[in-house]
Amino acid sequence: MTADQWIALVAGIVGGALRVGAPFLFVSLGECLTEKSGRINLGLEGVLVLSAMAAFGGAYLTDSAWLGVLIGAAAGAVLALLHGLLCSLDRVNDVATGIALMLLGTGLAFYLGKPLIQPQAPQLPAIPLGFWSDNTVVQSALQVNALVPVGIVLAGLMYWGFARTRAGLLVRMAGDSANATRALGYSVSGIRVAATTAGGFIAGLGGASLTLFYPGSWNEGISSGQGLIAVALVIFARWSPLRCVGAAFLFGGAGAIGPALQSIGVGWGYHLFNTVPYVLTLVILVLTCKPGSVAIGSPGELSSTR
Repeated sequence: MTADQWIALVAGIVGGALRVGAPFLFVSLGECLTEKSGRINLGLEGVLVLSAMAAFGGAYLTDSAWLGVLIGAAAGAVLALLHGLLCSLDRVNDVATGIALMLLGTGLAFYLGKPLIQPQAPQLPAIPLGFWSDNTVVQSALQVNALVPVGIVLAGLMYWGFARTRAGLLVRMAGDSANATRALGYSVSGIRVAATTAGGFIAGLGGASLTLFYPGSWNEGISSGQGLIAVALVIFARWSPLRCVGAAFLFGGAGAIGPALQSIGVGWGYHLFNTVPYVLTLVILVLTCKPGSVAIGSPGELSSTR
């Protein structure tokens, strides 16, 4: 390959990591907040799909991409709130409830989103990171979702909040020891419901980035399991919001290899490269989840999830 092709390839992977990694970033941050409180939400796939549909529909009806983002995030928060409330009941299992709500969220999205498959909605603005290059391929590859800086700042705020604020301490305490939280007079269920709802709102931003930037349309196969992969990302990131940023862009870059190669004329193995994020998920789970041991950084209550 020529030097220009190498530059275009690297730019394609970097730009793709930022584009493809945006949904991973928000969903993993949302799950990180939820799990820090001692609750698992496997319904994030449903949250992602429902919020993607709601964001697209909201932007289409209001003719505003940013209003669409808020509507998508609100839809994610509502579904996550339902998960939090159900899991607060006695003898209700977090994992089973999450799977049920994943099916509910995707089913609602597919049903309500039927009229939205053909229309076009306003899209989020792009940040041109390729302004330094005269190569049009590089310029096109480095068009970045305007929500990406929001996600990075949010990760920093979450990291600071967990370490420095009273609310962050309460979330961590509820996740590490429910008994200690109750002994201090706080409601474990209330903290977890609030954290789960906020996590759904954050994950909803990831759904909005799917339909309002890349790929920028609504269809029933838009998620491709990214909500479930995000659960593995949180384990890989050791429940650290800042490491979630790196993990999300790592997976985004893995998913961008195929399109980046295709952009410079290399078409062989395109579908094979599309499997890289899923293979990477399996490898991470095998390496980080050992039977009989608790992952480093894991909230203590997760090991006793009902």
